This record gives sequence, structure tokens and C-alpha cells, in this order.
Amino acid sequence: MTERVPRIRLAIIDNSIQPQIYRPVEHWGRYLPVPGEAFIAREGRFPDLRRFTHLVLTGSEASILEPDAWVEEEAGLVREAAGRGLAVLGSCWGHQLLVQALAGPGHVGRASCPEIGWMPIRLLRTSALLGKKGEEPWTFSVHFDEVRDLPAEFDILASSERCAVQAMRLRGRPIWGLQCHPEVDIRTGQKFLRDLVEIGFKGRDLLLEGLAGEPHDSGLVRRIVRAFLAAPRLPLEKGNFPLDKESGNR
Repeated sequence: MTERVPRIRLAIIDNSIQPQIYRPVEHWGRYLPVPGEAFIAREGRFPDLRRFTHLVLTGSEASILEPDAWVEEEAGLVREAAGRGLAVLGSCWGHQLLVQALAGPGHVGRASCPEIGWMPIRLLRTSALLGKKGEEPWTFSVHFDEVRDLPAEFDILASSERCAVQAMRLRGRPIWGLQCHPEVDIRTGQKFLRDLVEIGFKGRDLLLEGLAGEPHDSGLVRRIVRAFLAAPRLPLEKGNFPLDKESGNR
């Protein structure tokens, strides 16, 4: 008798603020072999997690340190997803929200040196999501905030010259965060940086420096999507979050 494979039901939370210049659902959708149902966070739209097995949290032009009203609602959804055993993948701002929601606000802060443009990340552990320890794939990044001082329950999977936590996993759970934007290809990344300069976004000199650098993309997104969607949803359980009991972020 053939074992029945559970059907993947994917929800994507779109955390973009200005969809005329940043369309993360479109970017991820180029690589997803299954359709995902999108929910726009800035409009207060969030999924009923009982209907889904996998959840993607996109990046955002917003700062995790200056949250709008909808951010706490999304953080509560992240804690619920963890408790329900969903597979969760956060990218950039979504990565930071994952950590803030599960460990507390003390584990995110301003980046001492923002990363903008294309750069290699160093794989510190072998994982199905990213590849073999020691490899250095190139990918796109734009971030002014970062994850820091992770609790022991998190495994750091990758770092870079300027960012100690480029990728992480909540140990024993199908929950991953990526500081980079692997879903953004070279053409899209160049246009995004030009558009940010044009609208007067913060860090103009850094944005121009990123544009001037030589773009290089290792295509890491394909491996990430394949491994993420292969992760099974865990049995329903009562989560105990945040992990940092002293954070007060309950």
C-alpha cells in the first residue's frame, strides 16, 4: 500500500508597505511549485491557520523596531503557527519577526553595518535548507535591522561578514529564518534598489553602493523552497512561547 503524502497548503503573509516597488508574493511565486494563498498584513488580513500546513513571512520596507498596529497581531499568529506545528519560513523582516515573536524583542536590533546588495553567506551547519557546511552561496540582501543574541533553542545556520545570524532554525521544529532575500533575482534586486533611491528611502549612499557592486546570485532559492515544502507539519501541540521568559513579550 502506498503511503499517502499530505497535501501542502501554503499561506504567504505579504508584509510589503509600498507594493508599487516591492511585490514579495510575486517574487516567491516564481519558484513555488504549489499555489500559495496571499494575505496582506498592512490591511489586517491574516490566515486561519487551521487551513494551512506551511507559512511564509515575507520581507518588508518597515523596521521591526518601529512596528505598526498590525505587527503584534502577526506576531501572535507566528506563536500560534509554532504551537500548531506548521512549517514556517521568514525572510528578512519576516526572519526578524519570527525571532521577536518566539524569543522576545531583546533579540532584534539595529544593524551596526547594514547589508545592501549581493554578498556571500557562510554556511555554519549542513542543512537541507541551505546546503553543506563551509559553502558560501551568494544572495541578495537589504536590511537595516538584524537578529542578535539568539537563545540556545535556536541553531545558527549561516552568517556573513557583517551579520552573525544570516539564517537560523528553531531546534526540533520546521521553523526557519533567513536574513537575506534569496527570492529576489538580479534584475528584480537592481530595480528595487533604484526605486528605493528614487523615493528617497533611508540610507541613500548605502543603496547606491549596493547598486554599484557586482551582482551575483547562486540560485539558493530553489534549494530553500524544495526543502521547506518537504518539511512536514508537526502534530498539534500547545506551544510555550516566547522562549525568553524574561522578555515580557507574551
